[in-house]
Amino acid sequence: MQPGRKKAYLGFAAIAVFAAVTIGAIPTAQQSVPGYAYVSSEIILRQTPGFAAAESTWNGEVASMRADIEEMSRQLDSAVRAFDQQSIVLSPTARQEKQDELRNLNDQLQQRGNDAQMRADQRQRELMAPLEERIQAVIDGLRAERGLGLIYDVSAPGNNIVSADPVLDLTSTVVRRLTGGSE
Repeated sequence: MQPGRKKAYLGFAAIAVFAAVTIGAIPTAQQSVPGYAYVSSEIILRQTPGFAAAESTWNGEVASMRADIEEMSRQLDSAVRAFDQQSIVLSPTARQEKQDELRNLNDQLQQRGNDAQMRADQRQRELMAPLEERIQAVIDGLRAERGLGLIYDVSAPGNNIVSADPVLDLTSTVVRRLTGGSE
């Protein structure tokens, strides 16, 4: 074979191999299972057995924390009003002491609020963790069962999915499996 023809033949062969690989990579109508799907974890969580009880427990505990903070806030407001009424007759030293006392009360209120928020967040994680683990197990099972590479959560913060084929939505399937319904 002549050197020019050999190069042309190798070039043609490379193009043919590239085309065969590329065409083989393009999904056909017969390949009905995509490598991905999506769910709405927010919908799933709200419909998971046990969610209503966990949410009710958490709401009750948070209401109690909130009541404590509101009572402390009322006490601070009352102390500030009393100071405003008395400040005119107080000596500069007494006024400074009272202002320091009010600042300390305000700092305590802020600290109690921060602590309550941290406790509420921790308690929410404790209550939701078993539910989330069950949901994750069902989603992982579906992913493996259907040979999917990825399952996106369309309700996740920062989600950039703006449109998707409803056929790819596994939300109702996950809910049925969690609630014991048939598919």
